[in-house]
Amino acid sequence: MFKLFRKLTKEDLINIFICLTLIVFQVFLELRMPDYMSEITRLVQSDGSKMSDILVQGVFMLLCAGGSLISTIIVGFFAARVASNYSHTLRKLIFNKVQNFSTEDIKKFQTSSLITRTTNDVTQMETLMGMGLQVIIKAPIMAVWAILKILNKGLEWSILTACCVAVLLTTVGIIITIVLPRFSKVQKLIDKVNGVTRENLSGIRVIRAFNAEDYQENRFEKVNNELTNMQLFNQRTFAIMMPMMNFVMHSLTLGIYIIGAFLIEKAGMLDKITLFSNMVVFSSYGMQVIASFLMLAMIFMIWPRASISAGRINEVLDEPIKILDGKGLKKTNKKGEVEFRNVSFKYPDADEYLLKNISFKVNKGETIAFIGSTGSGKSTLINLIPRFYDVTDGEVLVDGINVKEYKLKDLYNKIGYVPQKAVMFTGTVNENIAYGDNGKGKIKPEKIKEAIKVAQATDFVEKMDGKYEAHISRGGTNVSGGQKQRLAIARAVARDPEIYIFDDSFSALDYKTDSTLRHDLKKYTKDATSMIVAQRIGTIINADKIVVLDNGECVGIGTHKELLKNCDVYKEIALSQLSEEELKNA
Repeated sequence: MFKLFRKLTKEDLINIFICLTLIVFQVFLELRMPDYMSEITRLVQSDGSKMSDILVQGVFMLLCAGGSLISTIIVGFFAARVASNYSHTLRKLIFNKVQNFSTEDIKKFQTSSLITRTTNDVTQMETLMGMGLQVIIKAPIMAVWAILKILNKGLEWSILTACCVAVLLTTVGIIITIVLPRFSKVQKLIDKVNGVTRENLSGIRVIRAFNAEDYQENRFEKVNNELTNMQLFNQRTFAIMMPMMNFVMHSLTLGIYIIGAFLIEKAGMLDKITLFSNMVVFSSYGMQVIASFLMLAMIFMIWPRASISAGRINEVLDEPIKILDGKGLKKTNKKGEVEFRNVSFKYPDADEYLLKNISFKVNKGETIAFIGSTGSGKSTLINLIPRFYDVTDGEVLVDGINVKEYKLKDLYNKIGYVPQKAVMFTGTVNENIAYGDNGKGKIKPEKIKEAIKVAQATDFVEKMDGKYEAHISRGGTNVSGGQKQRLAIARAVARDPEIYIFDDSFSALDYKTDSTLRHDLKKYTKDATSMIVAQRIGTIINADKIVVLDNGECVGIGTHKELLKNCDVYKEIALSQLSEEELKNA
């Protein structure tokens, strides 16, 4: 946890110093009030005391109380400011770290868990910081200061106070020992609830289509009940603390007065006044000591969960980035060239290679396609080019340079990537096509319209309300699958990259739209390299090269006609989709 406190900014440290100063001043004022109370008690019991003297002491008490109140308000303001700034810093650090995670890292932590760590776990740290500045600092100072004030007021009362403190510490220690291991489980259960909820929302159509509402409800109910029961146990355990605190506090007060009664009874007349005054002061200071531990008890309720959350946040921040920037020093005259040299790949912790000894080369202006049965490694292969994963063996070269040597931003600027599952973001059509700054600056409206035209999306875009400024919902839920694919293709086209990567990006299009789009795309991207993963023979039939994959191995490279003659796997796939006559005429 203390490692995370290093993330505090200079401004936060200044605010913390202000809080510390004001808290010391506040404690000083609060601990001065019993002294004035003692003086008032002495004046009331002494002959010849003036009312004006008593009122002066009372005014001093009121001034101390008012000063303490003002200090408390200011401390609360600065504590809230530090806590909110601290949570802002943590969320920013987590977000930036996750932005640099590889696909492997995202799968390791899981999306639902990363969301929980960015929200709930950071909130636990924010609560600790906000409460801590007001309580953790104040409680020890008040406790030590109050104890020093009462040490010379009576041995019997001091022993009683020490016993009460020991009871409190023992109670808190037992409760923390019981509850601490369960807080780790609570955060993991929150991850599960988050995960089930996300699945339920993202898969709502499938759930309804299969009448699986009850099944999903039972899944959620099971996880939610686990979380509820765990939280109930924790809160019930903590509920013991407050009654125990009140019992000890009132027992201390009662004990002080019982002991005081015996002492006063045995004392002489002059000593009785002193003992009574000391008893009143000790009672006030004793309450201050117990109140200090009461405040610490509040932190003990927050600290265990915050420490678990801190560990989970540190897991993310300490995770080494696996896909790092290269030196990016080399320059090349080549453009749009991609080469695989003896590339093999297996997923982390996997026993077997998914891709085995793949080698091919594609030059500027050429189109290369990849086809094979499901699970043959087509998508994995092209995901090695933008370094979503790094190769296990061999090299992937772009323009003659190993992709590991590129700065990631420079590598991405060479690529126009259209994923297998088209992704749309909340915003307008224009904002989705010219997404972000594209690494190349702002894309002009004319370029956006041209890209949409090439992607065969003009017809449906211009029929939408607002046309190019039409709203796209999160995930593109207000457009069809084929429309999303065309918009995703337009996004890549608008970049004018050296290399286009289409990961099964035409599957949701009808044959006519597919054919027209590929025809226009071929003309528009004649100076760029196109890499296409597809299931349809018709989509790749005119490619300059076709790579056939089977169980992660390259079993054929060539044109459509060459592969029909030389590659049984390709011929089998082709015949499963087209007749022999259609293949001959293709």
